[in-house]
Parts: sequence; structure tokens; C-alpha cells
Amino acid sequence: MCLAIPGRIASIHDERGMRMGRVDFGGVVKEVCLAYVPEAGVGDYALVHVGFAIATVDETEARKTLATFDEIREIEAEQPISPPPTSSGPA
Repeated sequence: MCLAIPGRIASIHDERGMRMGRVDFGGVVKEVCLAYVPEAGVGDYALVHVGFAIATVDETEARKTLATFDEIREIEAEQPISPPPTSSGPA
């Protein structure tokens, strides 16, 4: 399973022949490879996995996903996940 995070493309540039962009993830801006989404433009939303934009997504869907991540963070803040118990007996 992989996780891709939606971000808004803030700028696009060429870096040594590779299409790159600066992508804004709610205030955190990262350098992302845009080679796999040649149709994406400034202002579009892209799904990013380990530094590579792998697909474009419309703004409504991107905002839904980001809102879900916010809800998860709120739940985790209210009820932190406890680490699993460790066994103290022989293995």
C-alpha cells in the first residue's frame, strides 16, 4: 500500500531536462518531480508519492482528502494510540 498526498502546484520549472515543480501541501512547500503528469499546470492539484507527482486530481477531491487527514489528526490528538504491550516472558 502506498500513500499519495494531494498538493497544489505553485510553480513549474526544468531541472537538467526534468520537469519539476514546487508543490504546496497546506503551507509546506516541497520540490516534486512532475514528469509523470505532463498535463499538470500551475494551480492544479497533484497526488504526490515520495517526491513524484503520480496523478492530477480536481480541487474538490483534493480538499476532501486533506479534510480527512485533518480529521484523523484531530482524533489522534484526542485519543493517542498506545504502543503495543511488550512481553516480559521468555520467547
